[in-house]
Amino acid sequence: MAAPRTPREVADWAANAQDELRRLLAKRETSTYRVMTVTESYNKLMNLNIKQDKLFREALQCVEHGLYRSAHVTSFAALMDFIHEWIANDASRLSVIQTNYTAWNIKRASDFRDQKDHTLFEVMKKQDFITNGTMKALQGLLAKRNECAHPDDYEPGINDTLGYLDEMMKRIAALQKK
Repeated sequence: MAAPRTPREVADWAANAQDELRRLLAKRETSTYRVMTVTESYNKLMNLNIKQDKLFREALQCVEHGLYRSAHVTSFAALMDFIHEWIANDASRLSVIQTNYTAWNIKRASDFRDQKDHTLFEVMKKQDFITNGTMKALQGLLAKRNECAHPDDYEPGINDTLGYLDEMMKRIAALQKK
């Protein structure tokens, strides 16, 4: 490529160089620039509400600052808000829950907050909203979240956290297709 001549060409060259540097740094195992690769995955998600979007962005900021436990907890909150909305905004799923779990008294997404996450995953499986494998994966994500939310010996690192966020986003993307 010829040397940039105009201010616009210089700006474009600098932006491209910065993107390339981030891509190279993202390959280093301990580099916080690896957040960029998770951010790219995040950008593929569709139809998140403002709260979910904000929570995922906060989780990514936590990773950038080395707050890995916080990233786990915050991203799980985004996942659960998504699942509550995913059920409540689909008339047939909501009707199944209202009919089969009358004691829950569910009228809107926020009503699901009174239910235990683990129980909700089992109900989702029982009602064929998700597969057994998906239920177990969601329960695994919950277990990791619990390890981070409560005093424990578990200290996640950047790799653990980026993997967790990536898994979270893949689970949401799969639910969005249903």
